[in-house]
Amino acid sequence: MLRVILVFLIWVASLAVADAAGPATRTSDASSGGSSRGDFDLLLHARPADPAHVLGNDACVKCHANEINVWKKTPHATTFDELHRRPEARQIARNLKLRSIKHDGRCVACHYTQQQTDQGSLAAIAGVSCESCHAAAKQWLDIHHDYGSPETTRQSESPAHRAERLRRSIAAGMRNPDNVYLVAQSCYRCHTTADEELVNVGGHSAGSEDFEFVAWSQGSIRHNFVRSDGAHNQTSDVKRLRVMFVAGMLADLEASLTATAQATQKAKYGVTAAGRTARAAKRLRSVSEKIDDPYVAASLKVFDGVQLKLNNRESLNKAAQTIAKLGYLFAAKNDGSSLSPLDPFIPPPETWK
Repeated sequence: MLRVILVFLIWVASLAVADAAGPATRTSDASSGGSSRGDFDLLLHARPADPAHVLGNDACVKCHANEINVWKKTPHATTFDELHRRPEARQIARNLKLRSIKHDGRCVACHYTQQQTDQGSLAAIAGVSCESCHAAAKQWLDIHHDYGSPETTRQSESPAHRAERLRRSIAAGMRNPDNVYLVAQSCYRCHTTADEELVNVGGHSAGSEDFEFVAWSQGSIRHNFVRSDGAHNQTSDVKRLRVMFVAGMLADLEASLTATAQATQKAKYGVTAAGRTARAAKRLRSVSEKIDDPYVAASLKVFDGVQLKLNNRESLNKAAQTIAKLGYLFAAKNDGSSLSPLDPFIPPPETWK
């Protein structure tokens, strides 16, 4: 009976994500804040910000000055001026015969924010910035701060309007932290290297193998000012940390499967990606033994149905895509209240990066 339930959940995941975002995913009326079902499916797989839709940090700073000030002190920001000068980065570029670290797509994808100029060319305008993690803002910026009327503020906005605003923002492409899985995906997209040549030929690392979502997001890069109306950079409460802890594991498994799917040779890249995938699944299985969650169980069933082997791109990518949908639904439907058995295992504040 359990097997039947899990199979059903996996099937439902392929249908239910658009419903979680709402009717806007079934229209192409961008002016109303909608997007196509295909566009929303694209959102579920983190990717570099589209330069044609990048507005830049200046579009964010009016309302998020405190967040920008935190960002400026992080490696995400300083990489813009530093990365191309580092000897190890220069060596990787030489190994791959790249002319410019700031212009080559495989470097830009994770280390810079690119914007399309009025002439149609592309220019790196920042390091890892707002739109690197929350997605290019052109389609969703106005939606996400529309509180209902000129007189309405975020504090006076009705709960119903807030829910609809967040739904429409996500449907328009925003990786909104209202669903922490979307944020976790942004992190793991770059902290898991999914480029075989970059590692095996270039000499780049195969990813941040010690990356853990809670520990790495709640320390020096934390910028949670919205909850206190700008007064404090608040830590997340325990229930949200629980959801983040599991969402991070699901995103790790998804990203690791995606990386393994690119492996064609038994070399550093493929071995590392497969090992990371196996570890991610082992951690998630340990979680599944402590909590009763159908989305975690279904994700493990998906993993158990594929082989971590070379040249298995189609099956591994399909598994990753299904886990992405299950991860989104886990975060959308879980408030953390049932995840207390995980509390002893969530990284404590003294370990946050």
